[in-house]
Amino acid sequence: MGTKRWRVAGINFDHLHMGDNLRMAHEHPDVDIVAVCDEQPERMRAAIDNFGLTQEQVFTDYRLCLEQTRPDFVILCPATAEHGLWTERVAPFGAHLLMEKPFAANLAEAARMRAALQPGQRLAINWPLRWYPSHATAKRLLDEGRIGEVLEVHYYDGNRGPLWHVQDKIETTPEWVQANKPDSWFYKRARGGGSLLDYLGYGATLGTWFMNGRKPLEIICLCDAPEGLEVDEHSITIARYATGLSKFETRWGTYTDPWTHQPQPKCGFVLVGTQGTLSSYDLEPTVRLQDADHPDGETLPVDTLAPPFQNPVQYFIHCLEHDLPIEGPLSVETSWIGQQIVDTALRSAAEKRALPLLEHEA
Repeated sequence: MGTKRWRVAGINFDHLHMGDNLRMAHEHPDVDIVAVCDEQPERMRAAIDNFGLTQEQVFTDYRLCLEQTRPDFVILCPATAEHGLWTERVAPFGAHLLMEKPFAANLAEAARMRAALQPGQRLAINWPLRWYPSHATAKRLLDEGRIGEVLEVHYYDGNRGPLWHVQDKIETTPEWVQANKPDSWFYKRARGGGSLLDYLGYGATLGTWFMNGRKPLEIICLCDAPEGLEVDEHSITIARYATGLSKFETRWGTYTDPWTHQPQPKCGFVLVGTQGTLSSYDLEPTVRLQDADHPDGETLPVDTLAPPFQNPVQYFIHCLEHDLPIEGPLSVETSWIGQQIVDTALRSAAEKRALPLLEHEA
């Protein structure tokens, strides 16, 4: 680790991943959490208690927060449809930005985020699946050429639903879920709710990483929105690449959460290459490789991830300290392709037809 002390603030607690990200910052030996900020003070209570913050470090006005604490970088967890707004609010203060997934609600908003950055200011998009040892191991095996060129990506992921857990994955109850659905941004179309916007970006962005930046040519998508809800809880997107068809499926309503017990279908990826196949499931201790030497399949232990590649805070600081480009799913470039896929899928679902990949924001 380096010698600089990194001053970090957590601003906007819309997304419950803020608790996870602040814990990573708290556990980093070179980080000081200097502030938390949210317009609803009660949403910060767990973080204040967990990380021993003083009242002088707690804000409800982001301007005062940034002016008085001057963080080196800010962790942002706003509702999906407000990523552009919060980037534009925070970027003028000069801090680097670590935005919790997804990139944005649409390409137009993602373009606003890029335009808001000052020269030298960094923006990273955190996709928590990037830090799962199984998926990091899969990428290493792909880069080693173990299954040849990747032809297809098959992705299924989700959870029981966004209200079944709060910060640090603490479980709620069915009664709590039903009582809070009407007011949750996760179930509001205008705020970027729905399983597609929550999870398709994961598959599209990591899939782009696995394919070394290749883009699909055409997208078709269907969504299921249960009666009484504004947003979908299940989506299936088929992407046609020059190499064949890939599938990306998102689901709120899995039988179990993948971080406790893998549901069926399993959450994760199955990758098909010119010389084999590879399955990589969320949080599992092994991946499974099939090739000419092991046509019956070979089970391999996942890599043990070491700093600075264990979590987004470690990696972001590593890139800042050593003036390295942000690479892979956290990069704006890879996340932009993921956003193209998401935008095209949304429009395809609305128009009920296949569409060429959208190249630019509407």
